[in-house]
Amino acid sequence: MATVNFSVPDEVKQAFQEAFADENKSAVISRLMMRAVEEKKLEQRRAIAIDRLLDLRKRQRPVSDAEIAAVVPRLLPEIAEPVIELLDAMELPSANDI
Repeated sequence: MATVNFSVPDEVKQAFQEAFADENKSAVISRLMMRAVEEKKLEQRRAIAIDRLLDLRKRQRPVSDAEIAAVVPRLLPEIAEPVIELLDAMELPSANDI
């Protein structure tokens, strides 16, 4: 098992001590560190996914509002109307804007 040494503000240490008074502090810190690692990995995966989507978007042909309105009811029939209204309200660019 490794030993780590971190400096934290006194108020953070005090709040930690109070919040986890009856718990094994090493176990709590280990759990929080693993959660931070998992969150960082998730953040990295999201960044990669966003980059891929943006790259894909650059290669896709623009579609018209009519095409979107025709496809949404086939894919999401139970929520088609509110989806189309939401897309319209968002005023996203489409082939109509080119």
